[in-house]
Amino acid sequence: MNYNFRKANTIDSAPIWEILKDAILRRKKDGSNQWQDGYPNPESVQNDIEKGVGFVLTENESIIGYSAILINDEPEYANIVGKWISNTDFVVFHRVAIAETHLGKGMAKLIFTFIEEFAKDNNILSVKADTNFDNGAMLSLFDKSGYVYCGEVHFRGSPRKAYEKVLEKT
Repeated sequence: MNYNFRKANTIDSAPIWEILKDAILRRKKDGSNQWQDGYPNPESVQNDIEKGVGFVLTENESIIGYSAILINDEPEYANIVGKWISNTDFVVFHRVAIAETHLGKGMAKLIFTFIEEFAKDNNILSVKADTNFDNGAMLSLFDKSGYVYCGEVHFRGSPRKAYEKVLEKT
């Protein structure tokens, strides 16, 4: 298959939102509190695109995944209850979601790989992220992908598990 990871543009917002809506419903169905408070929403997708931090995973030009990727831009990470592995520049990602048609095919892991390549392309060797305590799929993916649990951060009043992966120079 021909997979590509690129910056999202305005015409991508509708398919991105469809993927996120399905992911929100999956989280609810799984009994998770994550994304059950009106966030993410179409406005957060539009903001990601306008700021140039929204990225899509495509398969033969069809959008099959989404993530927001930022550099050194997560103020809550300064308030970690715990300790990050590094205190250098970092890439942070949020809102990873995969299309229903591509679940269980390793697409989230592929997004992680693209995010790590993005970090290295920007001469950054730290990738940080967080997820809800009850998001078993993401917790498992962090573990399988070499991310290290560093502590807790809080978003919109809820504690989240925070992870970091320090990348090797290539």
